[in-house]
Amino acid sequence: MATVWTLPDFDDHEGVHLFTDPDTGLRAVIAIHSTKLGPAAGGVRFWHYATDDLALTDALRLSRGMSFKNAMAGLELGGGKGVVLADSPGAVITTAQLEAFGRAVESLGGRYVTAEDVGMSEARMKVIAGQTRYVSGLPVESGAAGGDPGPYTAHGVWLGVKAAAARGLGATDMKGVRVASQGVGSVGGGLARLLAKDGAILTIADVDAARAQALAAELGATAVDADAILSQDVDLFSPNALGAILHADSIPQIKARVVAGGANNQLATRADYDRLHERGILYAPDYVINAGGIINVGLEYLGHGDEAEVMARIAHIPDRLNQVWDESAETGRPAAEVADTIARRLIGRA
Repeated sequence: MATVWTLPDFDDHEGVHLFTDPDTGLRAVIAIHSTKLGPAAGGVRFWHYATDDLALTDALRLSRGMSFKNAMAGLELGGGKGVVLADSPGAVITTAQLEAFGRAVESLGGRYVTAEDVGMSEARMKVIAGQTRYVSGLPVESGAAGGDPGPYTAHGVWLGVKAAAARGLGATDMKGVRVASQGVGSVGGGLARLLAKDGAILTIADVDAARAQALAAELGATAVDADAILSQDVDLFSPNALGAILHADSIPQIKARVVAGGANNQLATRADYDRLHERGILYAPDYVINAGGIINVGLEYLGHGDEAEVMARIAHIPDRLNQVWDESAETGRPAAEVADTIARRLIGRA
């Protein structure tokens, strides 16, 4: 494994913790990027990586993104991320491994607060919560903040997509707007359902082709192969799966005038900020548009407000996007760069 300090995505992280538990087979990374604004909050994902370095890089990128996301959302939280390494693509995390991860979180004494991400669920978070108090996104009573963050993320992305369509396409509503959505999981599927109600013309894809076909049949959408979704002749491309999908090879394929979706770390490298900007594509910075889920579980953990407060804060996502786009237009700098600058200023790293 490369030295963590030399990895391109190491960004003066406060801590990068590697955990192993031979009894359960757990191997996990918890990366803490910043605690300037509060405890480092961010979900834990269970995923299979081709190499250990890729897992470490994902944790570094995601934790930095959480610092920026929480700062831009106005939360009293820093940024962190947990990654539990799966032994194979089809592996299932065990109860014992969940418990071991909970003990790992507890050992950090509250510097990291975990929540649900890819490969996890409310039920699995309850198992983790049996070993640590530093967990959010647990089942809650109706009307309370907390619970599954997916629907709240989808709602915020929906608001952001509409703002992006208005800004980049001049659309007064989504009726007839052609949208290609990559990923139909909790966020992508929820977003597709909301856009279908708005009258958008949807093309969808997922690595699980059967799931994409089923949702397409439900919504009257068109399903295409996963490797074809990015180059569809549409108005707006919405990435809602895993990250690093916008890069030197993929950006030239985009026919859409707007990119707005819920996936984390959509741009593979810093150079891709410029590539997208130079093509004149309006970009909604991912950690601004997809903040709905962390607003929900963050307010749950902080004990600030109820579901009504969560929804009121999510409603400000379009305002923050327009702030970024306004500064981008004024300065000529890529929207992703502008967002990073604002976020770094908020966490004291201008």
